[in-house]
Amino acid sequence: MQPDYFAFYDLPESFLPDEKALKTKYYALSRQYHPDFHATAPAEEQQRVLELSTQNTSAYRTLSDFDLRLQYILQRHGLLEEGKQELPADFLMEVMELNEQLMELEFDFDPEAAARVRAEVERLENELEAEARPVLESYPALPEEQRPAARLQARTYYLKRRYLLRIRESLAKFATRS
Repeated sequence: MQPDYFAFYDLPESFLPDEKALKTKYYALSRQYHPDFHATAPAEEQQRVLELSTQNTSAYRTLSDFDLRLQYILQRHGLLEEGKQELPADFLMEVMELNEQLMELEFDFDPEAAARVRAEVERLENELEAEARPVLESYPALPEEQRPAARLQARTYYLKRRYLLRIRESLAKFATRS
C-alpha cells in the first residue's frame, strides 16, 4: 500500500488541499530531514532520514499536482483498478462521436471542423468541471460514510478528464501539422 502522504503532512485528505499549508509542511520537513544535518549520525539514522527526505519529496510532488493528487487518492481507495472504470454511456457516445470526427480530420484536415471539435471538448470540460467542483471542494468536510460516494464521483471526473485530454492531445497534433 502507498504511504499516506496526507498523514505524513498532518493534513486532512482532500482533493483541493490548502496549497500554502502543503508548501509550508514540505519546506519544514525538507529542513528537518535534510541529509546534511544528519551527516554525523549513526548509519541507521542517516538511512532513516534519507528515507524520510525521499518520502517528503514524493509526497510534495504528488500532493502539489492536481492530477497526481486526484490519481493518488483514488488509487489509495482502490478505485483505479482494472474493471472498475465504467463511465456513463451518454458520455462514451459523445467521446466516440468526437473520436470519429478526429479520424475524419486525420484523413482530411479541416481547420473549421477542428475548431468545432475543440469547442465541443471545451464545453464538455467546462460542464465536467462545474459538476465536479462542489464534490471536490466539500470532500474534507463530509462525514466518513458519505466519502465513498464522493470518491466515486471524483473517479468518474478523473476518467472523463483523461478521455478529453486524449482528444485534446490529438487535436494538438493536427495543429502542429497544419
